[in-house]
Amino acid sequence: MTPPGGPLLGHGGEVWRDSPSMIDHLFKRWVGDPALFLAVLLMTSFGVAMIYSAGVLNIPSPVTENAWIRQIQWAGIALVAFTVIRQIGARWIEWIAVPGYFGSVLLLVATLIWGTGSGTASGVNSFLAIGPVQFQPSEWAKIATILALARHLGTRPEDPTTLRALVAPAAIVGVPLVLVILQPDLGTALAFAGILFAALFWAGTPISLLLLLVTPGVALVLSFDPRIWAVCFVLLIGALYLYRYRLFLVESLSVILASLVAGTIATPLWNSLADYQQNRILVYLDPSVDPRGAGYHVIQSMVAIGSGGPTGKGFTAGTQKRFDFLPEQHTDFIFSVIGEELGYLGTVLTLLLFAFILFRLVKMAEREADPFAGLVIFGIFGAWLVHIFVNVGMTVGMVPVTGIPLPFVSYGGTFLLMSWVAVGVATKLAGENERSL
Repeated sequence: MTPPGGPLLGHGGEVWRDSPSMIDHLFKRWVGDPALFLAVLLMTSFGVAMIYSAGVLNIPSPVTENAWIRQIQWAGIALVAFTVIRQIGARWIEWIAVPGYFGSVLLLVATLIWGTGSGTASGVNSFLAIGPVQFQPSEWAKIATILALARHLGTRPEDPTTLRALVAPAAIVGVPLVLVILQPDLGTALAFAGILFAALFWAGTPISLLLLLVTPGVALVLSFDPRIWAVCFVLLIGALYLYRYRLFLVESLSVILASLVAGTIATPLWNSLADYQQNRILVYLDPSVDPRGAGYHVIQSMVAIGSGGPTGKGFTAGTQKRFDFLPEQHTDFIFSVIGEELGYLGTVLTLLLFAFILFRLVKMAEREADPFAGLVIFGIFGAWLVHIFVNVGMTVGMVPVTGIPLPFVSYGGTFLLMSWVAVGVATKLAGENERSL
């Protein structure tokens, strides 16, 4: 019997031959990159599950008990935002880069004046409140900065290979970075640094120059031991001599001067730090120096991850978590919950899924003929890479405790929303340019 609209038989008598391809086409048109979308959706769902587990305590806490429900609500809003962005023209995204950037800077300034803390982040004035709703302007500022930086670097006729060419990109990132540090929110500030270095790398800045840019910071750290600093300074001079034909003289002299200044101010800078700030740095080097104070978070986190063993203690069954020994277990230290309850297997699978998400972003950026689109996508890659590296490294004692969430997994409405907005922007720009090629 022939259905309405004509026969469904293809050339060889195959039924519904074109239906799968049509469904695939419609799905790809809605989500852009199906593999990236499904990976992010899976990670978001996994995050909700782990947030639920983080709230299962022997003595219930009002902070974490219903956090998973609020995260589901924010996930729904995030999916709506993702869908809306997918309907916006790519040129509109490029047009909004400049006004969006200045708007984000104004919001960050407003946060310094009227900002408040939120939940466990009560000590950081990084939230603005509109009625009962609180949001974190620094999360939007990351996306706005990526767009503005890509707009600037994408329109330059030549690659940024000199210090003079790096001034403007550094200023674009430096303004929101400084405003975020003043909140103070060092973790989010690190993400801005990741955005800058990722964008410069993708724009064609030589790796040797990027490494030289971080030399003064390394010199600042090493200068606490004058002998090590002296050896490294000599090595720096030698490296610059070897690169004398590749780097301009001003770059070499600037790096040497900055390293000398960093080495000179290290001791006065250390003495100017408050006791708790010095203690936090010392605890990073050795958490056991203050096991009940500044080192408590790191020690409890490492105990939780180590006690999970190969396969973990079971979903919701983590003892470190249940007795509330883990700090910020639904936000910054949620990776510790994963390690305790799902074991090494769970942590490895989580990291592999993150690696796949980052891999998809790199492949999308590589396919781009439009410099703006490629820079935006790789800027998002840089921000997420910093979030993942610092958050996971923090839970195992590799990096200092700074307070930075794990993308799509940690509890946080604004962070989840803006992460999905970033996915929408990346897939929209990639899909638009693929159709135009």
